[in-house]
Amino acid sequence: MIRKLLQSSLVGLLSLNIGALGAAEVKPEDAVEYRQSVYTLIKWNFAPIGAMVKGQVPYDAAAVARHAAFLETLSKMPLEGFTPGSDVGDTKAKPEIWKNRQEFEKLMGDFQEQVNKLNQVAGSGSQTAVKEQFGATAKSCKNCHDKFRKE
Repeated sequence: MIRKLLQSSLVGLLSLNIGALGAAEVKPEDAVEYRQSVYTLIKWNFAPIGAMVKGQVPYDAAAVARHAAFLETLSKMPLEGFTPGSDVGDTKAKPEIWKNRQEFEKLMGDFQEQVNKLNQVAGSGSQTAVKEQFGATAKSCKNCHDKFRKE
């Protein structure tokens, strides 16, 4: 199920061909769709780890490692979808992203760094380490949402 979801989502993302196009050639609506798709995949992989560290579902070290590995790759993808002019339509992106791009990119980099650490500790099998790093990763996510995402 997860594999099919990821495959179909990635095929859809790749069909947008954003990476091969210059920013000027990407339709703003396509950039919004791209980044929203990536964030859906991030949530899909983040939520199960959160449920495990909160004790809502049994801890499964193999599942945590798998989701953390996916998250490490996915964390590198959203920034590409914040093209100039893509603050249109049904988006929760605040205009501050484009006004303060340097800070936005720094917070996105912080998130990537925390996800990288989560992936590393997930491989250790230590539930305690995962729980601690998950908290730091969630905080880095929230830092960016607080500043650059509409409610």
